[in-house]
Amino acid sequence: MALIGALFVILLMGLALAEAGNRWSNMQRREREQELLKVGDTIRKAIGSYYNLSPGMVKQFPPTLESLLKDDRFPNPQRHLRKLYIDPVTQREGWGLLYAPSGGIMGIYSLSGGRPFKTRNFPAPYQDFEKKKAYIDWIFAYMPEMDNSTMPTE
Repeated sequence: MALIGALFVILLMGLALAEAGNRWSNMQRREREQELLKVGDTIRKAIGSYYNLSPGMVKQFPPTLESLLKDDRFPNPQRHLRKLYIDPVTQREGWGLLYAPSGGIMGIYSLSGGRPFKTRNFPAPYQDFEKKKAYIDWIFAYMPEMDNSTMPTE
């Protein structure tokens, strides 16, 4: 009888440890997801800074992500990013790159096909993430605003 009781206690402890491990894993995934939102937005803003500070009349997107670290288009190089971030979800270097039709990188995305936990209440520029089924679909792109002065008047 004592042996059955001991086996029952071991079984309950095993189930409790499995549940604790599952919760810990989910918590880590949620933290990585939040970090992806933060890092993706930081890189998107850096791309926007590079674009908006383009010398001359023609705006340019960065040719590489490394260009955000040291922008040599000026006598004193500009820094739009302090460092190149790893993808928080995959925990590896490398991002998917979204290229602008005119050339250069206008956005990045995670290479993870994992399913996101967060499915609603995204900040304004990312509200379309609510419809996405995987992290790879979360695209952090800089979209230049239309300049009203170039719009034809009636």
